[in-house]
Amino acid sequence: MSADGESARDVQSALSVLPPPRACLSEHLDSITGVRLPGKPSSSLWDVSIHDGRISSVDQHDASNTRVQNEGTEVVHDNIFDGSNRLLAPSLCHAHVHLDKCFLLQDPKYSDLQIESGDFQEAMELTGKAKARFDQDDLVRRGRTLIEESISHGVTSMRAFVEVDGGVQFKCILAGLKLKAEFRDLCEIQLCAFAQLPLFSGEDRGEETRKLMKIAATMEDIDVLGSTPYVEEDPTKQEANVHWISSLALANGKHLDLHLDYFLEEHKQPLVGTALEIIKGYKWIENQGKQITLGHCTRLTRFNVEEWRTLRQSIGNLPVSFIGLPTSDLFMMRTHENLRGTLPIVEMIQRHGLEAAIAINNVGNAFTPHGNCDPLSIASLGVGIYQAGTKQHTEILYEAVSSRAKAAIGCESTSLGLRIGDPADFVLFNRPSDGRCRKSISEVVYDAGSTRATIRRGRWTGKA
Repeated sequence: MSADGESARDVQSALSVLPPPRACLSEHLDSITGVRLPGKPSSSLWDVSIHDGRISSVDQHDASNTRVQNEGTEVVHDNIFDGSNRLLAPSLCHAHVHLDKCFLLQDPKYSDLQIESGDFQEAMELTGKAKARFDQDDLVRRGRTLIEESISHGVTSMRAFVEVDGGVQFKCILAGLKLKAEFRDLCEIQLCAFAQLPLFSGEDRGEETRKLMKIAATMEDIDVLGSTPYVEEDPTKQEANVHWISSLALANGKHLDLHLDYFLEEHKQPLVGTALEIIKGYKWIENQGKQITLGHCTRLTRFNVEEWRTLRQSIGNLPVSFIGLPTSDLFMMRTHENLRGTLPIVEMIQRHGLEAAIAINNVGNAFTPHGNCDPLSIASLGVGIYQAGTKQHTEILYEAVSSRAKAAIGCESTSLGLRIGDPADFVLFNRPSDGRCRKSISEVVYDAGSTRATIRRGRWTGKA
């Protein structure tokens, strides 16, 4: 049997012994009382009722309904929780995070693989050496840490990339499937089978990776197929990459995620317009294609107003969202003149009418050595990057790691307005006793603090 056949059989065998899900920390809540809400006056308190994991009503606070006597103590009686004047907001989302490559710089197993030049080529080389050492215990251990830390920050959904190629075979996928099963009641984990290496370039012209990706595409718990056209050796092969991965995603009913145009030089032409035309050629809408996300796209930062207008027209009614990855982009992407860039997400949303979000991408590896698992750290960074400090701006930045991020990857989201019928997916911010009590979305985007509690479908999943 071929190597890919043996790997596929190993995955199927492992799927029969997936771990049971972790238990949530509480029974279903019926209501959360006495909380501040986004968009409401900071002096007013509200009661949020929950039924079957969804918001059933939002009412002015009735003190007689509060059955917890000790203010600020996280105790639930009769499934009613006293929010004690804390801010309750929609939960957070990683629209783009690499599950298999996290914490490589901090892990003793990879302590010899440290950054020296800090460029893209070095990051690829260091990551390639690390991948040669990957094993199941290692992948699950580091991935579990990423998920646990993310949940503690308020994350209830994520798109997690797991690489597929001739070196790792299905190791990363199998680790992702185990973690998806373990955390399925605490966090919605979308797995993206991801071809980081070329599909049509190199010694074998990507043949082995294509074989493995075809198998991955048939797996029920793989939600997304992704690739990196920019790693191909010429424009013709880049287009072939887009053709191949788009048709595979469409044929298997998967979301499509392209890492695209990861450069800044103006003399290099972006692929985004051609990619959109290729996808349209497959009659994406007519054939019920799923969500399309385009990550990085740093070359678009050089667009003028007319080019943005042309891009919006090219998208038409395709379900396309852009994902900005500021921490990675600003570390990796620089020209010889030290010009740096990342997608202008706020402007794209406000001025150009595009769907967009921001995400952490990597944590603790050569592509992104700095940062942590908190999506709000990226929103806070966005205040400075995009010069976006107004109330309206900060609400957009919050949505970019919450409702807009979830919509970008095709997940159901809770709106900033906490509408009736929305999922009861929340993050509850710090207590008044902690000193600086955040009372608004602007305040948590400026500085979210470290004390939070996470609620998914009306049940506690993580406290901090």
